[in-house]
Amino acid sequence: MVREKSLWQIQTERNPQHSDWYIQRFKTMQEAGQDIYGEARLIDAMVSRNAKILDAGSGPGRLGTYLQRAGHQVTGVDIDPKLIAEATRVCPEATWITSDLTDLLQALNVPEDAELGESGFDAIVCAGNVMTFLAESTRLPVLENFRAVLKADGRAVVGFGGGRGYDFEQFFADVSAAGLQIEQTFSTWDLRPFATDSNFLVAVLTR
Repeated sequence: MVREKSLWQIQTERNPQHSDWYIQRFKTMQEAGQDIYGEARLIDAMVSRNAKILDAGSGPGRLGTYLQRAGHQVTGVDIDPKLIAEATRVCPEATWITSDLTDLLQALNVPEDAELGESGFDAIVCAGNVMTFLAESTRLPVLENFRAVLKADGRAVVGFGGGRGYDFEQFFADVSAAGLQIEQTFSTWDLRPFATDSNFLVAVLTR
């Protein structure tokens, strides 16, 4: 069975320069003095030193690099080989893997239907609207994978904007179907309260 392509794959096939643009985008923002690490600071505050952290949909390593250099063990996974190559160049001390998040268990050498348990991740960060770039049919399997690789007391933090084809209520339903629970919800990465009219969601999920 042919897997449905993600929106990111469709975009990069239409425009082969899209990944290069995306890499340069954050360099330009940083050079302009903009804060590009807010999501990483939140994750850093949630875990102890030397935590195992999965950067799911890592892109060019923006957040994973910050977290690795803050004293954590980071594994970044992204479907785009150009972005992984950039992350590896910038932060070779972290682990970077080219893989679809639907194949996360295979990418991490976890047997199918297994769970990592206490060898799993203390935290997962899934930022940058990654969930909205997934093919619709893969959203639930990706959330199930997040549950499988989390420690029993681990937390996954997922952030994405509204109006991108993934309704927040549907996301909440998928979270429940994946065997995860919603611990907290916010409307920004600096922890403003989430409301019914919020146009952005940051959800802290647990097993």
